[in-house]
Amino acid sequence: MSHRLGDERETPKLRERAYDAFTERLLARDLRPGQFISQRELVELTGLPLGAIRELIPRIEAEGLIRTVPQRGMQIAHIDLTLIRDAFQFRLFMEKEAVALFTVTASDDTLRELRHAHEDILARARQGITPALVAEAQAIDWGLHDTIVDALGNEIISNAYRVNSIKIRLIREERVRILDNLLVSVMEEHLAILDAFEARDAAAAVKAVEHHIGRSRARAIGI
Repeated sequence: MSHRLGDERETPKLRERAYDAFTERLLARDLRPGQFISQRELVELTGLPLGAIRELIPRIEAEGLIRTVPQRGMQIAHIDLTLIRDAFQFRLFMEKEAVALFTVTASDDTLRELRHAHEDILARARQGITPALVAEAQAIDWGLHDTIVDALGNEIISNAYRVNSIKIRLIREERVRILDNLLVSVMEEHLAILDAFEARDAAAAVKAVEHHIGRSRARAIGI
């Protein structure tokens, strides 16, 4: 009996490990958009048992991260204009409301920390942009947006936003990442959002995030 209970407790852990391993490999570009992959290849890639992979597949298919193609198998989400449009529209709808509330609820300490992180990146960028600095800027970029959405305290929204963020990150990896010439402009767009937060001006914050997401979408489309 105790052995069976132990197995039951372990199963959800394996499911989550499989999901985390899959998304990590996806964002690390070990799996590419449009690529076909088998269950066995996922086992090799994640180092997890076939049973965990079989339980993973319905979840990532429901989330739109893979699709089953008749006669061909599983295909990683393909980046096209429809995905770009849908993912950025979802992001804009979510973030506009979250930003308006964050303007009111964010503590002064949180805003100071966010500003310091961005200004530090910009100061170091003036000394020279390195791959390590670009990677750090990307983490700070997503960290700001995640902080805003998570501050809602709504697990359903945070989970839905997280899945959409994976798609946005795939789009950015495939289409455009924070490159040397974009690092400064992205950080400055964020500072405009932070300016509005510090002024406790919700309308200005929403306008700033609309501008920022619109620029990101245009970069992804190639405008």
